[in-house]
Amino acid sequence: MTDVIVVGGGPTGLMLAAELRLHGVGVVVLEKESEPTRQSRSQGLHARSVEVMDQRGLLERFLRLGTQVTSGGFFAGLGKVWPEHLDTAHSYVLAIPQATTERLLAEHAVELGADIRRGHEVVGLSQDDQGVTAELADGTRLRSRYLVGCDGGRSVVRKLLGVGFPGEPARVETLLGELKLESTPAEVGSVVAEVRKTQLRFGLMPLGDGVFRAIVPAEGVAEDRTSGPTLEEFRQRLRHFAGTDFGAHSPRWLSRFGDATRLAERYRTGRVLLAGDAAHIHPPTGGQGLNLGIQDAFNLGWKLAAEVNGWAPEGLLDSYHSERHPVAAEVLDNTRAQMVLLSTDPGPRAVRRLLSELMDFDVVNHRLIEKITAIGVRYDLGEGHALLGKRLRDVDLKQGRLYGLMHAGRGLLLDRTGRLSVDGWADRVDHVADGSDELDVPAVLVRPDGHVVWVGDAQRELRDRLAQWFGAATG
Repeated sequence: MTDVIVVGGGPTGLMLAAELRLHGVGVVVLEKESEPTRQSRSQGLHARSVEVMDQRGLLERFLRLGTQVTSGGFFAGLGKVWPEHLDTAHSYVLAIPQATTERLLAEHAVELGADIRRGHEVVGLSQDDQGVTAELADGTRLRSRYLVGCDGGRSVVRKLLGVGFPGEPARVETLLGELKLESTPAEVGSVVAEVRKTQLRFGLMPLGDGVFRAIVPAEGVAEDRTSGPTLEEFRQRLRHFAGTDFGAHSPRWLSRFGDATRLAERYRTGRVLLAGDAAHIHPPTGGQGLNLGIQDAFNLGWKLAAEVNGWAPEGLLDSYHSERHPVAAEVLDNTRAQMVLLSTDPGPRAVRRLLSELMDFDVVNHRLIEKITAIGVRYDLGEGHALLGKRLRDVDLKQGRLYGLMHAGRGLLLDRTGRLSVDGWADRVDHVADGSDELDVPAVLVRPDGHVVWVGDAQRELRDRLAQWFGAATG
């Protein structure tokens, strides 16, 4: 028996595996594909995901292979300026292909001791009071204390659990892929600019060596969406909108996606949990899908590790659902709104013009970017200080940066008073007696995922919060 089986070796599953290994939890990742994907459906990390990488000491690896982007247009393609004074030390989008993100996260998970097994397809599961049994396509069975389905929008784990997945089916479909074009980037650019005056779901981005990333509306919704489009289908849709197929040939990969929007009714069923696209699907508008999954894993990892290691307070693991389910619901809503704003119909185009005017007000532009980048997420932890429930941005301290002290995935008490103590919880929480000009509070208690659970200066209050989030004191 292992501690946790993670089904699915995409960004969500790999991030979760690494978070569990930080706490010494045994992890086996089962991925049905025998080789890493070449497809890069996602093209970037938003500010909150960049913060996540920084909090775990991974950011330099990503920065070396990505490009920092601060241009507007991430909300429904409305090309507004990037807002100033966002509440983050990483006010940019890091453009980086999904395949690269997956490789870096896999390397990180393996370095920490995760066991990643490719070519292993889960086809059945059962659970009892002691653990979960996963049945593989080759007939073998694996046993674990917990199992997490990170196996995408068509999640086998979710279906085997019988968890409801209510929402709306796809009404429109889009073709996506990477292929070579005979036309030059300049020729393509001028045609794309003209087409996008009326069709905002059309785009061709040069990747070098004649290869372009192409996105174009499909003719309808395919009956079988498990198979990708043909090259000829892609050419026909290019000709329909642009009057030319640009000499398209030699596709690297071609796929299709719809605007289906669904949210799992529950994220936990006994010892089995769901994360990433297995728990929620939505249109890719705003580039939020991969980021939402990574942030699910970041919330779940330390909580599940606490359960496995025996110190989780009552209700901690269930807080994964209560915190992340509303976040996904908000993402589903903003992607629904964005899809309406991308419509070519007169009514939505009128709303788009109105919203464009409103986004000229900095407060509106700022708020929408906070939604897309997830830095505006605040968990409902009850009444209290304005920081309560929010993730704490990186701040400079006398002994370095705050995020530099969080690489081990432990809780942290940032104490400007020098009078407080984490005695009884020192095996789970670090005490940093330091201050920051950027943080005008006596002390804050921060969870391993960076969210604030207490602000104050009273030791008795602090002990109550330590017990609430980090279990019983020891020693």
